[in-house]
Amino acid sequence: MDDLDLDKLRTPLEMPSYPEGFRSGFACFVGRPNVGKSTLMNALVGQKVAITSTRPQTTRRTVRGIVHRDDAQLIIVDTPGLHKPRTLLGERLDSLVRSTLVEVDAIGFCIPADEPIGRGDTYIARELAAQRDTPVIALVTKTDRADKAAVAEQLMAVERLGEWADIVPVSAESGFQVDTVADVLCERLPEGPPLYPGGDLTDEPEEMLVAELIREASLEGVRDELPHSIAVVVEEMLPRQETREGREMIDIYASLYVERPSQKAIVIGAKGARLREVGSAARRHIEGLLGARVYLDLRVRVAKDWQRDPKQLRRLGFDQQT
Repeated sequence: MDDLDLDKLRTPLEMPSYPEGFRSGFACFVGRPNVGKSTLMNALVGQKVAITSTRPQTTRRTVRGIVHRDDAQLIIVDTPGLHKPRTLLGERLDSLVRSTLVEVDAIGFCIPADEPIGRGDTYIARELAAQRDTPVIALVTKTDRADKAAVAEQLMAVERLGEWADIVPVSAESGFQVDTVADVLCERLPEGPPLYPGGDLTDEPEEMLVAELIREASLEGVRDELPHSIAVVVEEMLPRQETREGREMIDIYASLYVERPSQKAIVIGAKGARLREVGSAARRHIEGLLGARVYLDLRVRVAKDWQRDPKQLRRLGFDQQT
């Protein structure tokens, strides 16, 4: 799990020119689990850079997506849902979110339009009240799932929840006010040159993106308690040798880790059917990402209670203290 060191990323690129008044900087999305943070980031970037799922706690790392505009470059940091941690992994994710809050130029607090404000939202609002030096924009997400009266009622409830630099209703699914969210966030960025080349949409390594696509495929159709126990590690990813021109292929070998043998049986499914479905779904998305044919070899392994074991967390890539 990569800690967020934005200072290292703030070194301007050597670029020929940029318009006067150009802005660049970082904004993060926070909120309780499953409020649409990753979906909104993907909509702003214009391409999928973070996995999404109806399962809570899908996001386990900070993921950076880059929005390029004529007047600004906005780097969005999608964070895990802020919640009361129950495992060592949860504690590390919670610490990661808190460290991100103090390093960005603006914060987007995501609250869904189709759910009443609950204790989780109130808890996060209290936490954000301490961020006095960073503007917080309340983003009422998923407006496509509520009628106008319900959205209006939620906007008033959000206004009562705290003091915000702005409140913006938005739907990532329909595109409603996605550009407005970008405008509001970019207004809060400092003036300065772009921080990433024009073609970059994320700074995530390809192996990490591939691992996340495999995990996303594995989250669908399994029991509610299982997704929290799945981790994916890409063991090897390399172009296949001696292929004909136009028939290039990338060989990927990955392991799905669960905490108990019973969970392994769930992921594999009867006679391996579930694992084959995961592989087929993941392969399609990976081929779209890499622009090449893919051979995907998946193995399911047990790492007992890995979410609570520091050694296992390090082995599975969650080794960075925040």
